[in-house]
Amino acid sequence: MLVVRPGPLTTVQDLGRRGAAHLGVPRGGALDEPALRAANRLVGNPPGTAALETTVGGVALEALAPLLVAVTGAPAPVRVDGRPAAWGAPVAVPAGAVVEVGPATYGVRSYLAVAGGLAVPEVFGSRSADLLSGLGPAPLTAGQMLPVGPVAGRRPAADLVPLPAPPAELVLRLRPGPRSDWFATEALTGLARARYRVAAASNRIALRTEGPALTRVRDGELPSEGMMLGSVQVPPDGLPVIFLADHPTTGGYPVIGVVPAPDLAAAAQARPGTPLRFSLLHGRSAR
Repeated sequence: MLVVRPGPLTTVQDLGRRGAAHLGVPRGGALDEPALRAANRLVGNPPGTAALETTVGGVALEALAPLLVAVTGAPAPVRVDGRPAAWGAPVAVPAGAVVEVGPATYGVRSYLAVAGGLAVPEVFGSRSADLLSGLGPAPLTAGQMLPVGPVAGRRPAADLVPLPAPPAELVLRLRPGPRSDWFATEALTGLARARYRVAAASNRIALRTEGPALTRVRDGELPSEGMMLGSVQVPPDGLPVIFLADHPTTGGYPVIGVVPAPDLAAAAQARPGTPLRFSLLHGRSAR
């Protein structure tokens, strides 16, 4: 495929680099994993096959050979040579045609999978672009060629894969700890009652928030310790930061709780200004 219009930020993503955090290698991978898996299923790929993740503004690509593609994630208009095509369904693209994913009508990130997958080189076992570490392929640029892998076997494509709509209100479950004792006793209950909004500074590294600051009862900073996906870190301004796929592997600000991984797909689709609240779970996260 030839990149005609790369969009504001379009990257190659799969399910990320698992099991290398002890080497300082972030996980990375698609922010909305269910959407990536669905797009791959629609074109008959294995679930973790590398595809494109767009950000709000879409992408346009010229097929240099006949292709089968599917677009999921944030709903967006899909066109082939200017003619409307289906979103959330397999679409045949003839050689020489341009497939275009328009701006997201709501949500943030759309996923374009192609039968055979994107055959960019692997780094630490993944083809994902990691914007924090710089591992993997760089974001797309106009005129770039994207290699497509061979279609293996006769794996059938799906006709329809249901997915939830991007959230009008983002509700994130929160398991307290490991550093909730660094905050005032009422901080956790107050966090559950407080109303936040998704900040415009959010990105693939973290979802940032706007709202009431949390009060700490301990001064100083922690020695750097390991960070996991979904960690809710509280920097000096007191505003919770939820770590997403490109998060650092270590950090020195206290983590008041951890959001379960299944909740993070909705976080990936929450636009700036989306109302956000936390729902406390019983039990504490491990130190």
